[in-house]
Amino acid sequence: MPPMNDAPPPHSLDPDDWDAFRAQAHRMLDDMLDHLAGLGSGPVWQPIPNALRQRYREPLPDSPADLDALHHRFMDEVRPYGVGNAHPGFMGWVHGGGTPVGMLAEMLAAGLNANLGGRDQMPIEVEKQVLHWVRELFGFPEGAHGLFVTGASMANFIAVLVARTAALGDGVRRTGLHDAPRLVAYTSAAAHGCLPRAMEMAGLGSDALRRLPVNTAQQLDIQALETALAADRAAGLTPFLLVATAGTVDTGAIDDLPALARLAQREKLWLHVDGALGALGKLSPELAPRLAGIEQADSLAFDFHKWGQVPYDAGYILVRDGEMQRRTFAAPAAYLQRAERGLAAGSPWPCDYGPDLSRGFRALKVWFTLKHYGAERLGAMMAHTCELAAYLSQRIAAEPCLELLAPVTLNIVCFRHRFPGADEATQNRLNAELVIAVQEGGRVAPSTTTLDGELAIRAAIVNHRTNRADIDALIGETLTRAAAMM
Repeated sequence: MPPMNDAPPPHSLDPDDWDAFRAQAHRMLDDMLDHLAGLGSGPVWQPIPNALRQRYREPLPDSPADLDALHHRFMDEVRPYGVGNAHPGFMGWVHGGGTPVGMLAEMLAAGLNANLGGRDQMPIEVEKQVLHWVRELFGFPEGAHGLFVTGASMANFIAVLVARTAALGDGVRRTGLHDAPRLVAYTSAAAHGCLPRAMEMAGLGSDALRRLPVNTAQQLDIQALETALAADRAAGLTPFLLVATAGTVDTGAIDDLPALARLAQREKLWLHVDGALGALGKLSPELAPRLAGIEQADSLAFDFHKWGQVPYDAGYILVRDGEMQRRTFAAPAAYLQRAERGLAAGSPWPCDYGPDLSRGFRALKVWFTLKHYGAERLGAMMAHTCELAAYLSQRIAAEPCLELLAPVTLNIVCFRHRFPGADEATQNRLNAELVIAVQEGGRVAPSTTTLDGELAIRAAIVNHRTNRADIDALIGETLTRAAAMM
């Protein structure tokens, strides 16, 4: 290890004084650990002051700024005004809370600064270890391949491209879709909004995605699916992809995966499961039975940064036919030539399985999380969030002015406050205003969605720090602030 106080070479960006830098780094680390340790003592979220917002419109700096001053600016100006998803009272969207262990792993990965596009390096072996674990978790075969991506939106896009290759052959990469059969895909009306975008980016068009009705359990209606398939085949179209959801974004509903797997096999459709919200429930013995059938998927998208509590970002795509995934993306290039030995060994590389050549070391924080906490503890945490959701639904049922708007399948609860004498449009407007008032109160932060035309207060209980006191606070804040509006 080189002496820490040697002067860096000219034009290097390393510190002139490593000891002073080390002391500053320890202050930063201590401040962030204090931040995590005291999360519940401050507001979940608070509005950004206009003067502060304007301060971040300054011109590009020419001269250096002191690191300690920048640290203080972060602590005073940035940290207090985040979205708040690490706070135990955050229930707005499906965001994980992160962990101190994940934060440290991210620091190590940043220090190593590895590019995981390819080449023979140990960070790729860490990513391969996670691949082995997810194959085991989801019951996928040895030939399945996976890849870390930014999130399930990118994972779902990759799945559409691989399914397109399976339907049309890898020649579509060269010739495009001009002379190809017109492909159509199917999913539920409750599926995530990234799926139409994925169809657009794949050149198929969002009109080629059939967004079908849901049943009373918010699952894809299988009869509607069969009707749509028959109509499209009769019209000369080519059905190629069925997207099931394991945890819908609105209510957490899980489609009937076994039934959809049987239908996909019969109709020769690529079965993709968007498990961004719920797939990792397989870690919990209590929740895993609800995900039966997920092992039959041709591809699966999910996020470690949601229920898995890994710091952002850490999405994942798992494909049963790894060779089909490679055929979808692998491309020769002179600067990416492979070798049997040396730094260019280790082929195939991760860049052969997805669109990115420059890739960060996302796998390290996942490896740390799974190794440090273990599957049993992570699964128990996930089951606990579902227990809290059940408790919230019980609290709602006990309050005459509150109404549950959807079945509670996992960890999402949708409800509303009933305002006496208000028509439906007014009910929606008042509930929207109520959610903003609760958010601005700072104790808890739900969000909204719309179910069958009714605006719902949506509580997504994803954070491992959330407990019953936070659920009670949500009910209390909702009732108190609604009373002030009447």
